[in-house]
Amino acid sequence: MNVYIIELLIVGLAAFGMAWMPALTKKTRISYSILYVVVGFLIYKVFDFFPTPDPLRKESYTLHLTEIMVIISLMGTGLKIDRPFSFGGWKIPFLLVSVTMILCIGGVAAIAFYFLGFDLPSSILLGAVLAPTDPVLASDVQVGPPHEKEKNEVRFALTAEAGMNDGTAFPFTWLAIVVFMIQSGATPDLSEWLYKDLLYRIVIGIACGFIIARLVALLVFYLPKRKVFVEIRDGFVALSVTLIVYGITELVHGYGFIAVFVAAITLRNYEMHDKYHTSLHSFTDQIERILLGIILLLFGGSLATGVLDALTWPLALFGVAFLFLIRPIGAMLTLLPVNLSVKEKTAISFFGIRGIGSFFYLAFGLSKADFKYADELWATLCFVVLISVIVHGATAAFGMRMVESEHEEND
Repeated sequence: MNVYIIELLIVGLAAFGMAWMPALTKKTRISYSILYVVVGFLIYKVFDFFPTPDPLRKESYTLHLTEIMVIISLMGTGLKIDRPFSFGGWKIPFLLVSVTMILCIGGVAAIAFYFLGFDLPSSILLGAVLAPTDPVLASDVQVGPPHEKEKNEVRFALTAEAGMNDGTAFPFTWLAIVVFMIQSGATPDLSEWLYKDLLYRIVIGIACGFIIARLVALLVFYLPKRKVFVEIRDGFVALSVTLIVYGITELVHGYGFIAVFVAAITLRNYEMHDKYHTSLHSFTDQIERILLGIILLLFGGSLATGVLDALTWPLALFGVAFLFLIRPIGAMLTLLPVNLSVKEKTAISFFGIRGIGSFFYLAFGLSKADFKYADELWATLCFVVLISVIVHGATAAFGMRMVESEHEEND
């Protein structure tokens, strides 16, 4: 039997099915992510001839597949935000990616160190990988395509947060790596982390994303309207820009995730009413859904082949507490001074969906240092993502409907 051909067939069926999944989700009000994880689980339970999707043993595959998935998703996320960028208008997502993220990282690290028995580097790494909400699996609670004209503070906050914090969690992943190196005697102190990983990489990421996107905007918007350059309307330009921005930024040692999202926002804010933004977003959305179907099948397969073997009852209880207590309480405290209804604050706090971005960060951290509790870290993360997929996937549509009905009543 030609396993490779069967794998191509499964990938083709997964991609083909994705054409109907958004409509199915809208009708059933249950996220298609649950279905794909279940199918992946059953495939690997029934057939034993496929390569085991072990994220720990096949680290480089996990790292690069999730990396390309996240950067494409970040571009799509930025392109679909209709609200013009301003520090005042984006106050809530800025609070979520600063105060809430710090609270979550600190809380997780403290619990892992003092109660779960992890060493300090592994505790910090667990906090860093669980901190970012996911731009990939969170589509059910995010804003729609460009020019949708729907004003929903909850969807905007969750969309912008997911786009911003997939980059801002990177310094804390590096912090875990640096602490590991300090304990092993390879690095004397935190000074290099402070000026390089925290400051330099962020600044370079923002600068590269903004400058490159402005140059692209001149080529695709400004010059064609002045009849001095050829007009293009191809959606694949979004993917091209994603790879260019990410590649250049990483070459100069900036944070590519930050650069891609900044580039997406910069492009979106240039000629806001131009319909070309819809084409750009549509292409990234299609590529994203194809890759997502593949990754969800592999995630289901990893669940079937033992990725949770290292999960203990304390780790499982911690995972549940993180999703239902740590993140929601941290976000609610952050949003106390914000002028939103209790229902809106609750929705923003509860729908902190975890997913593909966290997989990348853990694979990245483990590729840079030999962390002691790698099996436990993967088991805990996969359990958290599984619970998030099930609980958030089953409640997202209902939760958003409750928030939107409140607005309809007020109007």
